[in-house]
Amino acid sequence: MKILLTGQCTLHWGRMEFGNIGNYYVIEPLVQQLHAAFPNLILKTTFQMSQDFCDKNGISETLPMDLYYGWTGYDLETANYERTLTNEYQSTGQLRDRTPYIDAVLWADIIIDYSGDIWGDNANFLGEDRFEVGLIKDRIAMNLNKNVVMLAGSPGPFRSEKNKELAKAVYKDFNLVTNREPLSTDLLKQEGFDISKTHSIPCPSFLFQGSAHHDIQPHLEKTPLNKPKGVRRQPIVGFILCGWNFEQGPFDKWPRDDDEYRNFAEAVEFLTNTLGAKVCLMSHSNGFDIPPAPFKLKHGRDYFVIKQLEKILEKRAITSNYFVLDDVYDAWDTKGIIGTFDMLISGRVHGAIAGLSQAIPTVIIDYGHEPKAHKLQGFAKLVDIEGYVANPNNKAQFSNVIQSCWLQRISYQKHLDDRVPAIQSHAKKAFSLLRSTTIT
Repeated sequence: MKILLTGQCTLHWGRMEFGNIGNYYVIEPLVQQLHAAFPNLILKTTFQMSQDFCDKNGISETLPMDLYYGWTGYDLETANYERTLTNEYQSTGQLRDRTPYIDAVLWADIIIDYSGDIWGDNANFLGEDRFEVGLIKDRIAMNLNKNVVMLAGSPGPFRSEKNKELAKAVYKDFNLVTNREPLSTDLLKQEGFDISKTHSIPCPSFLFQGSAHHDIQPHLEKTPLNKPKGVRRQPIVGFILCGWNFEQGPFDKWPRDDDEYRNFAEAVEFLTNTLGAKVCLMSHSNGFDIPPAPFKLKHGRDYFVIKQLEKILEKRAITSNYFVLDDVYDAWDTKGIIGTFDMLISGRVHGAIAGLSQAIPTVIIDYGHEPKAHKLQGFAKLVDIEGYVANPNNKAQFSNVIQSCWLQRISYQKHLDDRVPAIQSHAKKAFSLLRSTTIT
């Protein structure tokens, strides 16, 4: 079986692998499950992965990024030319010209569109006409009579009527769609999409395996996390924050005024002074030097957000019962560390999944500004924890959700102990469905 893995997650080198840690939680198990479903798989991708990842995860070739979208200024023009060629092919059975993308599609038995939460108009925040280009790339593969599927997505929103109509037409012609949370499917139905080939199946990130406790122990030795949960004097609550959680955008605004952190500082003080917890501030993103500079993992944008929160807490001097994890951690160690918390508050959705998948009672911090993402409510619905999504712009609701999670954390953990194994089992169904849908 020959598979081409492409889609809106086609980004510059390192972005999927070494940036937002949640991206890695998805891509590794997704590729591993593809190999489990197709034991003789030959896999090529437009995702710009490291050679180490390709070697460990059985990717035979990383294709140039601009086969899909390359920020060239000519991406839409190229895609429209390829569509014209394949429209003619539908009538004549002949291709009068070929491009590298058409060659890659012709090579493959299955084309997988993995676009996460940017199969929609939010893709255009990454580049001009990007969503339209992606839709045309899907249509080209369909015109060439290939099995074209979309896996593990949270499609939408669709603000542009032009793109919405094209999206409906393309969506209808996928051989299979698996949405990683049920709210996306509900919203697509409300928008008038044909969902007859759509299945709501949990995100592969629920299957990602973090580091074992003995592997992360060196990271914990000089922190309060060094002691096992039952030995600690106080429960420890992890606190993950990112630029999407603030009332004012954009998400990468920097620097921010201290006043923008007020609700988060008060939440930490509430946790420590009223509820009696110790708070661990941590980052859920990394950075790296851009090649050809030697590769070195370093702190990402989230780290500087939590460091500013730390300084604000120091200035306010209302609590000192918190600490910051200052090292740089890879995806495996990050998930392992999250598994040591007694409770988690996460502004990163996959940070929340890292907690939930380890039965850690978790509060999900919603986006504070536009463009908002329905995926957070969708994941909460999947796990049946809708009451634990907190609005960061509403101080009373934010603190009420935190308190509810704290007071109910024992029953909450039991709920996760019962629910998560079923979610993880269901997550694997996407790949058996892919096999049964595409092999006749």
